[in-house]
Amino acid sequence: MPNEAEAITIRFADDFEANLYALAKRYRSIRNDVQPVIEQLQAGNFLGDRIPGMGEDYIILKVRVKNSNIQKGKSARYRMIYQIESPISVLLLTIYSKSDRTDISLNEIRSIIADFDENE
Repeated sequence: MPNEAEAITIRFADDFEANLYALAKRYRSIRNDVQPVIEQLQAGNFLGDRIPGMGEDYIILKVRVKNSNIQKGKSARYRMIYQIESPISVLLLTIYSKSDRTDISLNEIRSIIADFDENE
């Protein structure tokens, strides 16, 4: 765990930024909904559940984020997928609305990581 002076670096994959932008057209509050989660990650509070099947080298988590624009329980929330790259670096991989799609495949996650690594 980093100390308070050491905020964790948050990086954004292109897929995350593109999806956030697209979702923001429909859901005006998405940036306000996502911000507290990002602040938690910066503080070293890694939220959500680890996605199994990615191998030991990848720590990928999926966190539910409330959708203030829809009041319909868990199924209306966003899913934010992120990778803990190191104790001081997090990569936000993608975000989607649970009402748009039920899940994300491991291959899709691998592809987002590969695209990000390629563009580094």
